[in-house]
Amino acid sequence: MDVRKEGPPRNARSSAQQPHLGSLSPFLLTCTAYFLLWIPEDPPSRVGALVKCLPVLSLVGLLRAGPGGRSSLRLQVALLLSALGDACLIWPESFLYGALSFGLAQLLYACAFGFSPLRPGLLLPIVLASLPFSGLLLLHLPPDLVLPLSAYALALSTMLWRGLARGGSARWGALLFTASDSLLSWHTFIRPLAHGRLLIMATYYAAQLLITLSAFQSPKLKTH
Repeated sequence: MDVRKEGPPRNARSSAQQPHLGSLSPFLLTCTAYFLLWIPEDPPSRVGALVKCLPVLSLVGLLRAGPGGRSSLRLQVALLLSALGDACLIWPESFLYGALSFGLAQLLYACAFGFSPLRPGLLLPIVLASLPFSGLLLLHLPPDLVLPLSAYALALSTMLWRGLARGGSARWGALLFTASDSLLSWHTFIRPLAHGRLLIMATYYAAQLLITLSAFQSPKLKTH
């Protein structure tokens, strides 16, 4: 009789190790620096782009020191694409490049969250919730932005679907990312919001943190 006790698989052990507060300090410090310097009020500059991107880049470092695997690698590439999108959006003439970078990031987030459980029933509520806002936004978009931003909205909805299906911090990160992008779209194309940039960036950084933390959590598979 074999009396050896087997511990949990290596991947299960690493995914259960949540990052401690000290490992989050680069993200928290760079976020604090961004809001103290308040880059959106300054003219576009490389320094401003760097300060804006540093919180997201610090999350790449957190993942590199954390659990490995294909999902973590996809999240790292998605975060790098997000940082590139952040930099592009500082310059209005680079808006479409920023949208493309974020669109690719959303697809990588969706792949990192996985497709099991599939939960196609989530798609109908997502579509029904997004239709009124999408219809209103289309009325205000310049014609040359309708197609690329419609494609981006599809990528974002895919990420939201997979984040909700995965659960845990991925769910809340996907919801906050969608909220941040909705605020950005309203603020940019429909009507400026009071404290709009603060709301947009606060929800954005929180979303990126929660999505990153999902790499340290085992997905909770649901069969019913």
